[in-house]
Amino acid sequence: MTAADPQEAALVAAATEARGRARCPFSGFAVGCALRDTGGTIWTGANVENASYTLGLCAERVALFYALTHGAAAIEAVAVVTGADVPTPPCGACRQILFEFAADADLVLVTASGALLRSRVRDLLPLAFDASFLAPRVP
Repeated sequence: MTAADPQEAALVAAATEARGRARCPFSGFAVGCALRDTGGTIWTGANVENASYTLGLCAERVALFYALTHGAAAIEAVAVVTGADVPTPPCGACRQILFEFAADADLVLVTASGALLRSRVRDLLPLAFDASFLAPRVP
């Protein structure tokens, strides 16, 4: 992997470390995510599976919800690390949540072997649904 800068390298390292804490006994697909806010704090998460499959939570949402509930500033960068052969983008639900809270963030998708793909969160979800579609209710 060739990181663009030391900040990106630190973010990818944090996501890689978080991936090691994934709880994925059913799929075996461990994912780590790290977010950096504008204050420079890095927030991490890993996927957690459950025997009731739909109750699991993806690494991206674990990291983002942790960051949001613990005082993160605006999210400026996201790294997602998997063990797949090619960089793996977030699922649809994670794309929506990331768009809501980090649409303008830089995104780097990395494999354990070092393959890397850079993008922006907003590029993952064209024609995204957001709060602008929620018209005020008239009594």
